[in-house]
Amino acid sequence: MDAVSVSQATREKTQAALSSVIAAVGLTTFKIIVGVMTGSLGILAEAAHSGLDLVAALVTFLAVRISGKPADEEHLYGHGKVENLSALFETLLLLATCVWIIYEAYQRLFVQHVEVEVSIWAFIVMAVSIVIDATRSRVLANAAKKHNSQALEADALHFSTDIWSSSVVIAGLVCVTLSKTISGLNFLKQADAVAAVGVAFIVIFVSLELGVRTVKGLLDSVPEGLVEKVTDKVLSIPGVTDCHKVRIRPSGAHIFIDAHVVMEGSLSLEEAHAVTEHIQAEVRNIIPDVDFTVHAEPPKKSARAVEPAKSRSKNSKKAA
Repeated sequence: MDAVSVSQATREKTQAALSSVIAAVGLTTFKIIVGVMTGSLGILAEAAHSGLDLVAALVTFLAVRISGKPADEEHLYGHGKVENLSALFETLLLLATCVWIIYEAYQRLFVQHVEVEVSIWAFIVMAVSIVIDATRSRVLANAAKKHNSQALEADALHFSTDIWSSSVVIAGLVCVTLSKTISGLNFLKQADAVAAVGVAFIVIFVSLELGVRTVKGLLDSVPEGLVEKVTDKVLSIPGVTDCHKVRIRPSGAHIFIDAHVVMEGSLSLEEAHAVTEHIQAEVRNIIPDVDFTVHAEPPKKSARAVEPAKSRSKNSKKAA
């Protein structure tokens, strides 16, 4: 990928991350105000969730800017791993929030009673949250897919999770309202705290899933089937008889590949170079943002060619 393409990709990722920051600021502020007004733990839990999304969005914004930097003397493979670190940081933040939400819900369910004042604003803030989350999630997911960005993927995952958790909070608020209007449904007055626990478990599940993928990225785990995919593509190129020692190292949105390739016939240096250029171009068709290093090898000697040499060696020893 040339410098212009890298600059364009970095700019697009940065714009997507910045829009995520702006959305998170608005949602967090709105939820805190309404949560304090109503005393709803579900909305306050959502406010905390959105607050951490804001921190995560800021980290993502910085990560995509840094990851777009070219390689230097200290980072020969570039700065792509910054995106993996960003995603890991977001995962830990979300898990910490879940611990607080579950603790607060336990306090309200078993230790102290807190009256929840449900108003029209409670439903408005959650409805607005769902609309914004759906829009932001789609924008971020498209950018993450286009640029193979784990940091943007993590941010998109956060916003998509907010959609489900906001829906759970709305259900809890509806139950609290019913408990106040219908005498036989008093047991539903704790639904808000139960909804908060539901939010926490949704976030824990998604966070652990994201965390596993993030750790795999930091440990250079190769995406399943990618080695076979690259090998098959290289072997399909005319003039290539073997492809082995394929090594793949993901780094953020970039992928580095090394491979040993055996070429048929006696090729000149220029001809061998042309074949390696063809190989690199074909692999880029299936993995656009790849840095592919090819080690060209001459044809291997056949068993028939080796056997006469052994016989001549034995005969010379007998003659001696």
